Amino acid sequence: MKPKAKKPKNYRRILAVDIGGSHVKMRVFGRRELRQFESGPDLTPRQMVAQVQALVGNWIYDAVSIGYPGVVLHGKVVAEPHNLGPGWVGFDFHKAFGRPTRLLNDAAMQAVGSYEGGRMLFLGLGTGLGSAMIVDGVVAPMELAHLPYKKGRTYEAYVGARGLKRLGLKRWSRTVNEVVTQLSTLLEADYVVIGGGNARKLKRLPKNARLGSNDFAFLGGFRVWHHAAALPAGKGYRRSITLP
Repeated sequence: MKPKAKKPKNYRRILAVDIGGSHVKMRVFGRRELRQFESGPDLTPRQMVAQVQALVGNWIYDAVSIGYPGVVLHGKVVAEPHNLGPGWVGFDFHKAFGRPTRLLNDAAMQAVGSYEGGRMLFLGLGTGLGSAMIVDGVVAPMELAHLPYKKGRTYEAYVGARGLKRLGLKRWSRTVNEVVTQLSTLLEADYVVIGGGNARKLKRLPKNARLGSNDFAFLGGFRVWHHAAALPAGKGYRRSITLP
């Protein structure tokens, strides 16, 4: 007789930590308050954890979700970030926080919070370019940022923060629209969600795209512990999310 599988604990108070190239933001699900601090190219994981713990000292939480700006495989960092300090590969976040911890790509975490069913492409316009796709509830983090786009430059070089500075707002906005349309067509997305700090600078969007919100990163941080939580019910929509 097979032993009964252990029922996962129902963690309700989730601390979601969204790590970006310029800021680290955090919120406990169910609280409106957002706390943050500056990150930058010298930030190590140990420093990140220490600053998070210092800022959320009076918050009560049972588990942690971390959105990491780089490659995550099976819940572990497998490549150092481009816009932060060293030491992320192999770092034990569970031990550092003293709580059950789930780690996923930052774009994937915001994508999970933005998902409304079907085939969704998420693109995050921040310091760099974050990307993820969810197909019928299955999450697929992607690393489109460093693929070649044109003139020897990558997608990130055109639509990331450096691209905005180099091209100016008008040309950058037009390029973002071109990139969104191209990637949406290539990946056969039903719709595109554009998030990240620079998304609000866009005045026009392709017809199948909508603006996301950083708030969805925190919702995503909750959903990764409660896969069926708050997903819309409807024809063709799955009520669960499968993480990689």
